[in-house]
Amino acid sequence: MPDRTELPHASSGADDAVRPSPSRRPVEAVLFDFHGTLAQVEEPLAWVLAAASACGVELDRIRATSLADRLLTAGRAGGPLPARVPPRLAELWADRDLYPHAHRGAYTGLAETVDTGIDGFADALYERVLVPEGWLPYPDTAPVLGALRAGGVKVAVVSNIGFDLRPLFAAWGLDALVDAYALSYEVGRCKPDPGIFLRACGMLGVDPEHTLMVGDTPADAGAVAAGCGVLVLPAADAGRPNGLGAVLDLAGVG
Repeated sequence: MPDRTELPHASSGADDAVRPSPSRRPVEAVLFDFHGTLAQVEEPLAWVLAAASACGVELDRIRATSLADRLLTAGRAGGPLPARVPPRLAELWADRDLYPHAHRGAYTGLAETVDTGIDGFADALYERVLVPEGWLPYPDTAPVLGALRAGGVKVAVVSNIGFDLRPLFAAWGLDALVDAYALSYEVGRCKPDPGIFLRACGMLGVDPEHTLMVGDTPADAGAVAAGCGVLVLPAADAGRPNGLGAVLDLAGVG
């Protein structure tokens, strides 16, 4: 079940024990995490095959599967965390969500720890995270964003990321459904720092107490410290509904 934090309401003392009060305050805005909440990276085998093709190499399925397994262990942008970060990449890794060059350098550096025998492969793998084809929006993303827009609820994307997400949303035809983007490399703060959530609320012109943050990790739950309500969704594979319909219930949008 999703780990929900109810939007709290102010207490006025003992009278609350006998006077009914609303279960939560009205939601005027919803902040969404990106990866794992609105979209998922492409399947690993497709990722490796597409990158190899961009390098002019056609891999057979067996070799591509082996490379995908090794590259996932090394660390993939939008994928699992690396099993080990080499000391030479430690500084880039620490700054990956604050500077575009650090994001690219960290992930291409991790990919280069795998001997693939393909020239330019690390860069080609990284390029897949920058293009719409390298991601799959969850099937309930567009309907939920559309319903929020129709219901007058503002929307922002809040992401720890080292590159611009706006072109992806534009390519998917979802850009008109997002009012603002609070991206860590632009804001200079990373979740769970309350500052990034407060910046998103400021962009939308809404009070954090009337804002719901929706994500899939403990870092997203850091919005509680900024005064927001939080909905943490369970993990979902690409192509499967992500449970975003619960957002509409909490926001009072039918």
